[in-house]
Amino acid sequence: MQPLRGVLLLAVPLLYALAAFTASWRAARACAALAAGLAVASLAFLVLGGPLIIRGLRADVLGCAVLLLVSFIGWVITRYSQTYLAGDAGQARYARWLMATLAAVSVVVLTNHLAVLALAWLATSLCLHQLLTYFSHRPAAVIAAHKKFLASRLGDVCLFAGVALVGATLGSLEMDVVIAKAQALPSYPLSLKAAVFLVVISALLKCAQLPVHGWLIQVMEAPTPVSALLHAGIVNLGGFLMIRLSPLVSEVAGAQTLLVVVGSLTAVLAALVMMTRISVKVMLAWSTCAQMGFMLMQCGLGAYDLALLHLVAHSLYKAHAFLGAGGAVELARLKAMSAPRADVSVSMLVVGAVSGLVLVLVAGVLWGVAFDKPTALGVLAAIVSLAIAPLLTAQALRLGGLWPLGMMLGAFGVAFAYFGLHQIVGGWLGLPKGIAVNGFDLVWVMVCFVLLFVMQCLIRARPHGAWASRLYPWFYAGLYLDEWFTRLTFRFWPARLSRTAPPLPTGSNRGLVK
Repeated sequence: MQPLRGVLLLAVPLLYALAAFTASWRAARACAALAAGLAVASLAFLVLGGPLIIRGLRADVLGCAVLLLVSFIGWVITRYSQTYLAGDAGQARYARWLMATLAAVSVVVLTNHLAVLALAWLATSLCLHQLLTYFSHRPAAVIAAHKKFLASRLGDVCLFAGVALVGATLGSLEMDVVIAKAQALPSYPLSLKAAVFLVVISALLKCAQLPVHGWLIQVMEAPTPVSALLHAGIVNLGGFLMIRLSPLVSEVAGAQTLLVVVGSLTAVLAALVMMTRISVKVMLAWSTCAQMGFMLMQCGLGAYDLALLHLVAHSLYKAHAFLGAGGAVELARLKAMSAPRADVSVSMLVVGAVSGLVLVLVAGVLWGVAFDKPTALGVLAAIVSLAIAPLLTAQALRLGGLWPLGMMLGAFGVAFAYFGLHQIVGGWLGLPKGIAVNGFDLVWVMVCFVLLFVMQCLIRARPHGAWASRLYPWFYAGLYLDEWFTRLTFRFWPARLSRTAPPLPTGSNRGLVK
């Protein structure tokens, strides 16, 4: 049974590699479908036979769940891409790099070796770079990919340095061995703490956190399925790494605080910038930036099970949102023909937040959650109550009738599912529990999201007021942080822009085997 499971796991990246070698849509579709089927089989074997580590491969709840997510999204994007690029002369090149990217991502998810993980993540970034510059004649695409290239290479340097320190300190790079040896130490030596910090910095850089977030917003010049692949899968790998190495990260308080501070600042700023944007794809990109910040913040608070739920839900939603972005025009027309929104005051939003807090507390108590002292789960529950406040006010008032009651029931259902999934997934993952979180992290997160809620209330209630007018230019520009990073990157390593004219459509799939 165990050798068979190992073969199934290894077959997933090999199938993608085979499709990359052939560079044909027929092979890509077949291999992507087979890989998704093998991911389902691996999850079934996990349920029947339990976790498994064999020949450098790892099959546990985290790995199998993310492998299934990656293979399913990869299959969807592969089918979508063939239709999207119909008639384009570069389809063979696109299919090759798409399959190579999926092969590298699957290795990141499946490996039990830190060096292999670092190399596979590097390969993922290099393959994705070829997709981001698919339209190499577009200067905006080249500049955004160039900025991502530099930020990712800096992240790779940090990751490889961290992996080297782990190997030198603990004498192994097998993740299960590393975690077991680290947990046996009475306290972490300085070299191991430095390694954890470097790995955390690598995740922040590769997840497009402040101030290197600009490239994630500007890669819209790439084909839409590439944007979907990036936002729905690849940018989530930093969160996956934090969850995979959670036994190490949770023992270094400074690394946790770094995740909390950078992640929460990114989430708050990106959420405010989203309010100023009209472009659907740009708004979705800022949404990804905010969601990545929130996911890493959850990791810093020790809520790794909720971070995994966030990763899965965000990936599925963002893949659907990007691939369905073409329907935004029709939605805008329907919205224009519907009844105008009801006016919402600040006091109404505050009442909605208080109502949401009551619903969240009731849902938590029903699941046996104790709120008698400040905890990471309590702070995250308070943020959930602020998030559902608009659902209990603006949406309910706009629909009228019995909808306010329905909205309240829906909000309670969200809170109930939140705590329920926390209890269920936390037991499945077997991740560290009772992680100590210092008071500064809890207070910082609560202050950040309360300020975000207050500012959003003021802007929604008085969109043409003095506050909104003064803040709009700053938020629209993202506080000009990306301009600073762009100047720095061009001073250090300028991008080379192509002077060739855009290729003309040929109407045939040259070089592509049907």
